[in-house]
Amino acid sequence: MSGYEFDFFISYSRQGSVQKWLLNHFYNKLVECLADECAPAPKVYMDRHMPRAVEWSHNLATSLRHSKIMIQVMTPHYFRSGWCMSELDSMRAREKMLGLASTEVSQGLIYPILYSDSENFPITERMRKWHDFKEYAHPDPVYQQTVDYIHFHKEVKKLAGDLVELMEQAPDWQPNWPIVERPDPIVTPRTPLPRFKRCPEP
Repeated sequence: MSGYEFDFFISYSRQGSVQKWLLNHFYNKLVECLADECAPAPKVYMDRHMPRAVEWSHNLATSLRHSKIMIQVMTPHYFRSGWCMSELDSMRAREKMLGLASTEVSQGLIYPILYSDSENFPITERMRKWHDFKEYAHPDPVYQQTVDYIHFHKEVKKLAGDLVELMEQAPDWQPNWPIVERPDPIVTPRTPLPRFKRCPEP
């Protein structure tokens, strides 16, 4: 395989409700809105749609290498997942290779979406402007029957416009795009508890 196969790669952690949200609402709505913005319709990779009988870790790495832009869905668990960090580090290495997301060229190839939290993210992860979807983070199907779903659609439509503009600026594909191996879970060291001391005698 050579060249780009996907326009967008969705990177996310399966912990919490975000996977349900992606499958019930975001993925299909994004595909629809991207198709409204340009033709042919952009192709979006999500790991739940990989072919059967493939080795999933190799499929992830190959699909990322052949994707133009990474959509990073940010949750607290994202930054504790070795696989998510591998995807993020790989795309950052590509940006560094191209001189993107730097003081010279501030635009990069990673588009962050905020699904939940943000207060407990590592400080370095707050330096890139994200698209805030916390208000629309309702994972259950019944959300589609509410009035608020219209606002969700409008927000995804706005996102799709941004993504198409970014996609059209993507650099030509190179066979040596880096893949950073980091499969081990990310463990944040716990703060040591103070030792109990015997109370002084009265």
